[in-house]
Amino acid sequence: MAQAVLIKNATIVNEGSIRNADLLIKNGRIQKIDGNISCPENVTEIDASGKWLIPGVIDDQVHFREPGLTHKATIASEARAAVAGGTTSFMEMPNTNPPTITQDLLEEKYARAAATSVANYSFFMGVANDNVEEVLRTNARKKDVCGIKIFMGSSTGNMLVDNYVTLNKIFSETELLIATHCEDERIIKANKEKYPEANHASFHPLIRDAAACFESSFSAIQLAKQHDTRLHILHISTEKELQLFGNMLPLAQKRITSEVCVHHLHFTADDYDELGNLIQCNPAIKAAGNKEALWPALLDDRLDIIATDHAPHTWDEKQKPYGQAPSGLPLVQHSLQMMLHYVQEGRISIEKVVEKMCHAPAVCFGIEERGYIREGYWADIVLVDPNEPYLVHKNNILYMCGWSPLEGKTLPATITHTFVNGALVFENGVVNDAVRGQRLQFKA
Repeated sequence: MAQAVLIKNATIVNEGSIRNADLLIKNGRIQKIDGNISCPENVTEIDASGKWLIPGVIDDQVHFREPGLTHKATIASEARAAVAGGTTSFMEMPNTNPPTITQDLLEEKYARAAATSVANYSFFMGVANDNVEEVLRTNARKKDVCGIKIFMGSSTGNMLVDNYVTLNKIFSETELLIATHCEDERIIKANKEKYPEANHASFHPLIRDAAACFESSFSAIQLAKQHDTRLHILHISTEKELQLFGNMLPLAQKRITSEVCVHHLHFTADDYDELGNLIQCNPAIKAAGNKEALWPALLDDRLDIIATDHAPHTWDEKQKPYGQAPSGLPLVQHSLQMMLHYVQEGRISIEKVVEKMCHAPAVCFGIEERGYIREGYWADIVLVDPNEPYLVHKNNILYMCGWSPLEGKTLPATITHTFVNGALVFENGVVNDAVRGQRLQFKA
């Protein structure tokens, strides 16, 4: 059982407001939030003067590579990196080896996480062209699977689903949220033929272009509207796609929601000259006009969630020539700090960052008792020192792959403490590997 902890003098950022208060953690949960709590006996006290106290980040899209690709990452290694960056819960994707396309393989992942993950966890059930009945066995009423993942465009793992009968049946019959990777394969194939000279990552946004993203997202939304399916479109990367999303309804009432990733808010196609394959990902980082359009859409709630699509590959794999190097980049350790850079710049408020990285994923997926700082909720919380700059250096990168596209960059804030279910799992650069996260539970 987690030790009782009293956090004193914190600046609590939660539910659109900032206030100074103390917070008492007991039996893994937030027992009390008040202006001046006296320290009971046998309670560890932490002075949080000058620090923000926020809910733990919930990342709805990561690739932790286990099973089968454990030379790149494991659930254990990437969960350690997650908590070091203030992410206390993750939802992991099915394009492992073998892909997570049976109920047995899905439960094997949960067993691996229960044994090794220092963060809370959930796993998506994967769709292939020929596993419809197996997918539909994933029952929303059990409340313990985050959703179904459909690759409506090929990416790492070759899980492309392009059979309309398969798509229509799943969209019409599932009770679960469907999360989609949307890129149109026919457009991508035609673009590859258009650019036979492609020999550098700067060609990536020309091959996997805005039209490919828009057409696939449009198709997914048409299917969802036809069947009133709960649809969540991942990693929106283009200005063109933004016309597909609205902001007239509160998030809890939306049937179609969207996600933007930190790298699409941070990098542009201009960065390929310096970083090349290191920022090659699917969907591609595109021309700067797209990034500039994503920001106002995030702020006005057309884009609902900020996530990472954390997708590590080894350094050697990324050094291969363009066309052979895999797509994806590691981000989960630094996503919160990246967004705090934009808080410092005045582009977004700390309250909005907390809304999009902590509250919104909990609402969007119906996660029970997490995502907010509320009495009675699980104590998934993070302390941030906004006045302590953080240099991303090879010595403090915890990803198994050992590199980051941010290496050598100074971020404006430092994550000092991370609690998972009330247990102090990360403190001043040190991960407590004895902590174990919990399987996330969802509202039916």
